[in-house]
Amino acid sequence: MHSTPTSNPPVEDEDFDLWIEAGHAEKHYWLDLWRYRELFVILAWRDVAVRYKQTVAGTAWALVQPFLSMVIMTLIFGRVAGLPSIGNAPYAIMVFAALLPWQFFSNALSASGQSVVSNRDMISKVYFPRIIVPTASVLVSFVDFLVSLLILAAMMAWYQFPPGWNLLALPAFMFLAAVSALGAGLVLTALTVQYRDFRFLVPFIVQFGMFVSPVGYNSAVIVEKLGSELSWLYYVYCLNPLVFVIEGFRWCVLGGEFRLLESPMLVSLAVSFLLLAAGIAYFRKTERSFADVI
Repeated sequence: MHSTPTSNPPVEDEDFDLWIEAGHAEKHYWLDLWRYRELFVILAWRDVAVRYKQTVAGTAWALVQPFLSMVIMTLIFGRVAGLPSIGNAPYAIMVFAALLPWQFFSNALSASGQSVVSNRDMISKVYFPRIIVPTASVLVSFVDFLVSLLILAAMMAWYQFPPGWNLLALPAFMFLAAVSALGAGLVLTALTVQYRDFRFLVPFIVQFGMFVSPVGYNSAVIVEKLGSELSWLYYVYCLNPLVFVIEGFRWCVLGGEFRLLESPMLVSLAVSFLLLAAGIAYFRKTERSFADVI
């Protein structure tokens, strides 16, 4: 009895390509970024699950931290220092509208700055565009932002201060906050890989950044103290990319006069995109050596 050997037809997978080519990683970097998009989702979901799954502290901390910060700033800047609010908006809402983008930026900066070092095992063994790692960390901070947004909604209901049509522009300013956070995070994570001491600078940067950003006060106070918004010191103040983002958030939540297209504010907007471009350039320049030094 003879049996005829059968051969299975080759399995073809059109979605998988094996490229053996010198310098492929450099030539096809951005294409690889799209091909590894599922890894981006996996890393982001992993970090969110670790933060919120089977724990109360993760959700509670995302609510308690900005709320307590708002209470302290309202007492110090609003009651003790007597700084004015914007229009007829309650001072607490004015502060919390600024805390939302600031907390997002500071959390994203801290997470992305440590992201590559935290994933050293994967970085040293598997090839993929490394920029996925810090970008996924920024997305995790967006989840905390959405949780904190519930407090803002409750506060506006408590003070009977309904938002206007300006709220529709909130996603645009959220995008600008992510641009600023990713740009600064890319620089910081690349520096942290090369020089581990940089991780100790993050708390200082966050603390210092809160005081030079219009979180507990609004930029009109700075203009009043300087005498003119065309003062060179005001331009220096607007080199902070968070100035445009925070004032934009406030405009979305509180309404009022739209003054974001003034030249100093446009400087702040331009710095956000310059920071992103510089962050990508520096990260791409240094990531080739990540697997060797990490």
